[in-house]
Amino acid sequence: MLVLSRHRDESIMIGDDVVVTIVDIRGDKVRLGIEAPQDIPVHRQEVYEAIKRENRKAGHIQPSDTRRIGGNE
Repeated sequence: MLVLSRHRDESIMIGDDVVVTIVDIRGDKVRLGIEAPQDIPVHRQEVYEAIKRENRKAGHIQPSDTRRIGGNE
């Protein structure tokens, strides 16, 4: 893991297309601004993990499970 020190209004570059800027620091919280191309998804880690879990669950749907969709039991 690369660890960098930055002050408010300072940025780091990730590759050529992603800029992470320190927007604000209050106590133990840091607000980040992230500029990235629209084709690069940016999520908080807990949201990313939830998306991965849901995608895994969706990939394991059995044909019999689809009968419940739309109330056709």
